[in-house]
Amino acid sequence: MSNLERQKGQILVLGMLLATVLSLAWLRYFATGQVTAGKARLVHGLDAAAYSGALVQARTLNLLSYVNRAQLAHQLAMGHLMTLGSWAHFGGVEADRLLQGNPPAHLIGLLFGADHGRAYLSAANAVGLQAQAQPAGGLGHAWAQHDAFVHGHLRDVATMLVRGLPRARLAAMQTVLQVHYPELAGDSLVPQVSADAWPGRVRSRPPDAGYLRFVRTLAARYSFLAPRNQTVRNSWPVDARCPTLRHELRRRGATDLNPSGRWQSGDTQSFHAVRSNRWIGCYYREYPMGWAWMPASEGGQGLGDYAEEAPKNFSEQDFWRWVEEATQWDLVGGDANPLANSYAVQSRPVWPSRGLAAYEELSSTAGDEEVTAASRFEVRLSIPGADGRMLHARSAAESYFSRPSRRRDGRLEVANLFRPYWLARLAPGLPGPS
Repeated sequence: MSNLERQKGQILVLGMLLATVLSLAWLRYFATGQVTAGKARLVHGLDAAAYSGALVQARTLNLLSYVNRAQLAHQLAMGHLMTLGSWAHFGGVEADRLLQGNPPAHLIGLLFGADHGRAYLSAANAVGLQAQAQPAGGLGHAWAQHDAFVHGHLRDVATMLVRGLPRARLAAMQTVLQVHYPELAGDSLVPQVSADAWPGRVRSRPPDAGYLRFVRTLAARYSFLAPRNQTVRNSWPVDARCPTLRHELRRRGATDLNPSGRWQSGDTQSFHAVRSNRWIGCYYREYPMGWAWMPASEGGQGLGDYAEEAPKNFSEQDFWRWVEEATQWDLVGGDANPLANSYAVQSRPVWPSRGLAAYEELSSTAGDEEVTAASRFEVRLSIPGADGRMLHARSAAESYFSRPSRRRDGRLEVANLFRPYWLARLAPGLPGPS
């Protein structure tokens, strides 16, 4: 047998060995590809879940912003209601004074013009309107509903949102993962949340002086809540001993948020006639035409000068003598309606009020570490791979505050819970093994 014949078939052995090596390499490559594909699928799914969790978080922060804004809207509505109550009471009283002819409508028209005369006569349409300003009246009932809503329902909604966010966020992430892995059981798709900045991120804060100024600033935008002051002077001289004094028609009114965070409103109108005698000389005799005082408490603070025991009429005592004996009013240089104020305090209806409600704000600190404008969290998830080995992935996401456009004043607006400008995004992962 020749050497060539003896060597036949040896290449087959080498070929088989090479085929075995290639098969093993291919199997290894295939297994590695499966692991890589499984890991990529897990990372993409967890990123989508984390983003969805941050989106739920951003929507919660935006909803808290709307709750705070709703609080403000209700407080402004209550200021308007308080003003309406004052006007209703004032109108009803003025109707009564008109019917009594004290002072008569023709005198007001003669001294201060036809427009004021007609306005006084129109008070006849407000007969009995005081009932609306009572706590059991229509306006008083609406006030009570607003007060109950801001201190009850809105506070409950805010508390529920803050406390329920972790559960709602986790449920959103599980839903996304379940769609991403329809072949796996839901109980195996529970991401582990860590490095969570949400606890302590939002807190409930009682109204303070800054919040009070904020509400007052908003109220100043509404002309309905603006001061209602006007003085009309007759041009005719009255007495040679006081040639500069003239009959006056004084309208006074204001709505305010007092230091305790409660609305109060008052309205008065009086005819001040110039009088004189040999004992005190010239003075103003006040004839109240209408009055109302809607206080935030039982007191009369904020109304101006008044007397608790003012007589209903002065048929048995001179007006000027009573003023000198019982008050410290200035009957010449004063510009208020103190007698009308006194009657307003005596007949005041009181609407129960709990004042401004607490609001939600971002906490500047959580424990001893400063919290940034973004509310961040990290999630981890482990699932079995195709070869039975566990696959691990980690993702991080956050909710952050971003205005859609720059402020008109050019200033930077810090993150807050009064503007619904919260968005979501994936965030860089925190240090540590993935």
